Amino acid sequence: MEISFQGQTVLITGATRGIGAALADSFEASGATLLLTGTDEAQCRQLTESAARSGSDRRYLSVDFRLPGSLTAFLEEITRLGRLDVCVNNAGINHIATLADIADSDLDAMIAIDFRAPILVTKAATAIMSRAGYGRVVNIGSVWSTVSKPKRSTYSAMKAGVHGLTIGSAIELAPHGILVNTVSPGFVMTDLTKQNNTEGEIAVMAQQVPLGRIAEPNEIASTVLFLASTSNTYITGQNLLIDGGFTHA
Repeated sequence: MEISFQGQTVLITGATRGIGAALADSFEASGATLLLTGTDEAQCRQLTESAARSGSDRRYLSVDFRLPGSLTAFLEEITRLGRLDVCVNNAGINHIATLADIADSDLDAMIAIDFRAPILVTKAATAIMSRAGYGRVVNIGSVWSTVSKPKRSTYSAMKAGVHGLTIGSAIELAPHGILVNTVSPGFVMTDLTKQNNTEGEIAVMAQQVPLGRIAEPNEIASTVLFLASTSNTYITGQNLLIDGGFTHA
């Protein structure tokens, strides 16, 4: 199956590292024009300039979803797009703490970034898609929306809420030719995973996965690309767990 995004415009939030960066590379390799977000203004400017020099058809915008003004400016940028075929809500944070210990400020940040922003970005993106009668939305969830463990209660709540957005919007947007799905990764070998865990801790993670290893970012990206493509004609409202069997172990 050949997947092409030639002539399509794809929006990916949180695309400067990890799964988001892998998504950007995979979509671009398939011919997409990209609008990407990050939180570091200098980095976004440098990445955009570097892309222009190399002939890459991608643009980075600096957005902080915790700040209402920053989010509003970004939503206005979306409304100015002449075309938008795919929206991937990938940006997210995870403050690891028990329900008793989570700081109000951390909870507010998670609500703003992990929950409120995907709702408003989806609203703006699908307004454009609805006019065209076509679109694909993929929300990046987490296995922790399906299973959980200590210090994950608030993150589980956020990601469960994201899939709630998927379910409801899939029904509302189906008449407009828009398919909406959630992709929920398990353990993924990102730079952040390597930075926050020792080799021993990573090995312990891998032992919990029936396949015996942690996913690579490109494995998440390949699934997102299918769901976001014209090859997906009938899958909508689903939560696809990419976890190597972790949730069933």
